[in-house]
Amino acid sequence: MYKIIACDLDETLLNDNHKVSTRNIEAIKRARALGVKFVPATGRGFTSVSSTLEELQLLDSDNEFVISFNGGAITENKNNRLLHFEGITFGKASELFRRGLNYNVGIRVYTKDNVYAYNYTDEEKQYSSTRMKITEIFDTNIDFLKGQEIVKVLYINTDYNYLKGIENDLRDILNDMNVTYSSNRYIEFNHSGVDKGTGLLTLAKLLHVDPKDTIAIGDNYNDLSMIKCAGLGVYVANAVEELKQHADYVTTATNNEGAVAEVIEKFILNK
Repeated sequence: MYKIIACDLDETLLNDNHKVSTRNIEAIKRARALGVKFVPATGRGFTSVSSTLEELQLLDSDNEFVISFNGGAITENKNNRLLHFEGITFGKASELFRRGLNYNVGIRVYTKDNVYAYNYTDEEKQYSSTRMKITEIFDTNIDFLKGQEIVKVLYINTDYNYLKGIENDLRDILNDMNVTYSSNRYIEFNHSGVDKGTGLLTLAKLLHVDPKDTIAIGDNYNDLSMIKCAGLGVYVANAVEELKQHADYVTTATNNEGAVAEVIEKFILNK
């Protein structure tokens, strides 16, 4: 019996209107009634998922959890109680910010509670407006963040090959970093060893759940680590095509058609 479902949000659980479909809500409710934990696993911060938790009736709930910042944090939903945190140094964040100024990218720096964006385009403002609160900055340094706990840095460009080129350029400073891609627009820099898979395994250990009793559902590169380490790894139909070969199961439904419900119905409810 599966006991934990770790599920990506954007382009996986959420439809293109950034909402949870009725089909998904009902399936998740039925899985939870059987004792299954439904755990959002997102690259965003834990404070940014409150509207989704509210839709799922998980907001401010005891013994319910979120994996956020690509595994950089694990929180209990009740009072956003931080159970696990692993970020990057200010020096590394500052270096990534400075190097990013040389490229045609937007840059974001994530602290535990806030997101700061440089070169914040109108297109990106529209894309992110319903996902999280972002503070735009204009200085060409992040000295104002000295002393704060920084979780990750990311660059934004919708050309994946361009971002891959940046990764190659930055090899000299990435030896202690984990690099992933998400939403067909982001290259993300977390501390080495920090990813959604490690986050899922850490939570499973905290809850005394065998990893084979977990399901992971995603759509993009930053989901691959949890897809590989879960007992059942699932990519949704609209996932990046080359990643589907790594899944145990690929849904027939997209994020707009209740892909998460399809997984629950097939593997939890045995429909």
